[in-house]
Amino acid sequence: MPDQSPGFPEYDSQTAAVWDSIAEWWDDQIGDGNVTQDLLVGPAQERLLDLQPGERILDIGCGAGRFTRRMAANDISIIAIDQSSVFLKRAKKRTSEGDAAISDRIDYRLINATDGDAMLALGEQGFDAAVAILAIMDMASITPLFQTLTKLLKPGGRFVWSVTHPAFNAFDSRLYAEERYEDGNYVIEHGIRISKYVVPQPRKSIGLVGPAAFAGLL
Repeated sequence: MPDQSPGFPEYDSQTAAVWDSIAEWWDDQIGDGNVTQDLLVGPAQERLLDLQPGERILDIGCGAGRFTRRMAANDISIIAIDQSSVFLKRAKKRTSEGDAAISDRIDYRLINATDGDAMLALGEQGFDAAVAILAIMDMASITPLFQTLTKLLKPGGRFVWSVTHPAFNAFDSRLYAEERYEDGNYVIEHGIRISKYVVPQPRKSIGLVGPAAFAGLL
């Protein structure tokens, strides 16, 4: 049977340091988004969130605030949290350099989403919706987040999140190309092999091509 433990809380305090060490490099690579975020993830999350003017949103793992600013353009109020102080510094800088109206709608705060007490201090039933864009897979333990969201969201509130698919971000995945003989012809078969697919395990891996690595926790 796969391990049913609720994450890896022993790593909760380590991921912030890892992200702090690469946040500037990461932001330099991503900037205000890439094709996947701008054309696939962002629009899908906006449709699911169904943002309405005047709503109050919690942005979990906001990073440098790319999606935060995109949401704020819809005339909503946002508290955007991240565990990395370096990311938040970048987020505040990018936001201050943009539309002043958008800047006034965003409140960036240094909070680790694995800290239940810090999350609850944001105010129970204080949010119409919450969002976590490509962030949950990098949290050592997600149980505190889901436990507190039931209290932070208003009745009928929405929580929308996106993650990288574990089939393509797994610890033991291997790309392969094989030649086999079939019906009188040689056929080249391409694929991906994954072992321990349902076994949760923490690891540090390469997030983007380059010299930096990050804590991808599956």
